[in-house]
Amino acid sequence: MCGRFAVTLPQDAMAQLFAARPVNDLPAVPNYNVCPTNDVHVVTSDGSDRQLGSMRWGFIPRWYKKPNDGPLLINARAETIAEKPAFRAAARDRRCLIPASGFYEWTKDEDGNRLPWFIHPAKGEALALAGVYQSWDKGDEPLTTCAIVTTGANAPMSKIHHRMPVILAEKDWSLWLGEAGHGAATLMAAAPDDALGFYRVDPKVNSNRASGPDLIDPLDD
Repeated sequence: MCGRFAVTLPQDAMAQLFAARPVNDLPAVPNYNVCPTNDVHVVTSDGSDRQLGSMRWGFIPRWYKKPNDGPLLINARAETIAEKPAFRAAARDRRCLIPASGFYEWTKDEDGNRLPWFIHPAKGEALALAGVYQSWDKGDEPLTTCAIVTTGANAPMSKIHHRMPVILAEKDWSLWLGEAGHGAATLMAAAPDDALGFYRVDPKVNSNRASGPDLIDPLDD
């Protein structure tokens, strides 16, 4: 799964990287502790024009009468996304990229303490996480919400967690965004074994209130 991540690229650099036109009210960066229900950066496309915008992380199905009417859907499993009523229409028609500088995952020691790891791109400054989105309009104001697509972990990641986000290579962005025709389902696989690096970080990131660049500093041995 993916339950927390970091975004450190400046807004203009993010827009340039994804060849996307920024819109108003983008989330503040850097953010070293992006949590569920936060607004996140999202790249969408209408087929010819890419936008870098903001969405709430936590997908709200259309039938929810309130945002908290059911489970908080921060992830969508690649294996079932085309079948699940909550996600199947979005998987077909509303796919997005969610930029991240890295994400956190946890293991446990023999005493049950949660040990955080920071997983980052082995090359480059950012990851493009596969996402799906939709608007929910049963509240006082419409909400556009998103979820991160996950799949089974590759070999290195499996030492930390059995699942990981779907990470899209630059050559596949157009296909995922619907700019290059059909076939996006073929992209929902684990990243190559050499795509990521990871290291332990301080347990203070276990708090969703923690902040600051030291959250992604490697933990001293």
